[in-house]
Amino acid sequence: MQPRIETINDKKLIGQRLKMSFADYRISELWGRFGLKRKEVTNNLNDDLISLVVYQPTHFIDFKPTNEFERWATVEVANYNYVPPEMETFDLQGGLYAIFKYKGLNTDNSIFQYILGTWLPNSDFKLDNRPHFEILGEKYRNNDPESEEEIYIPIKKKIKAST
Repeated sequence: MQPRIETINDKKLIGQRLKMSFADYRISELWGRFGLKRKEVTNNLNDDLISLVVYQPTHFIDFKPTNEFERWATVEVANYNYVPPEMETFDLQGGLYAIFKYKGLNTDNSIFQYILGTWLPNSDFKLDNRPHFEILGEKYRNNDPESEEEIYIPIKKKIKAST
């Protein structure tokens, strides 16, 4: 599975966040809470949902299932003129991303094992310290093996040592 490599523009997001770890994975709680409020966001650019993760710079270097990260449930907006109560803003910095089209269960982590353990080490790129995210578009279906989403991994070119 080969990604497309793309530079994306900055995005303005509105949503909710929750600190969690893979050992204490509370994504259902986050999306359940956000789902009750998301119709209050009135200036969406589209109907896509964006599931975003902010990892600490050492998260994957010293990986443990108990490492905490911040998970966001968001939508992209045109501006921050109105932010509903209990929601927050997030400025997603643009940059270079490897974008993987994924079809399958959202609970199957093998795609991330492939991306981080196989594709990335064998590519001309390394992880960049920016948010990772998934765009859950019109073909996304929670807990459905036919579900489709796009996975965005922040990357930068590896510096090749000169000989």
